[in-house]
Amino acid sequence: MSTVAITFVLRGALGRADIPALCADLAEVLRDRGPGVVVCDVTAVACPDVVTVEALARLLLTARRHGWRLVVGSGGGGLRELIDLLGLADALGEPVRQPEQRKQPVGVEEAVDARDPPG
Repeated sequence: MSTVAITFVLRGALGRADIPALCADLAEVLRDRGPGVVVCDVTAVACPDVVTVEALARLLLTARRHGWRLVVGSGGGGLRELIDLLGLADALGEPVRQPEQRKQPVGVEEAVDARDPPG
């Protein structure tokens, strides 16, 4: 069984007054759907700031009310640092990355110690 995922895009400069409408838009998209994951794409936000993080937190609550999980799908390092600074890293989860963006482990080899119990 696969998890349903949708992308919700934030664009432009966000103001606090925009947040209720964003939450209403997300609620409308999620209404009458089974649970899944909302990937919130913030690459089109002009200059992510505290209001952007507030919008993400409110969207997270909206998603949870509808049985969905929200993750930040993309955003610059500055946004990730701001989310960390505001103490919301655990709530907003790790960003979803495309395979080509993942860091490959360097010099890691799996070894088995003969003293380890089997299984």
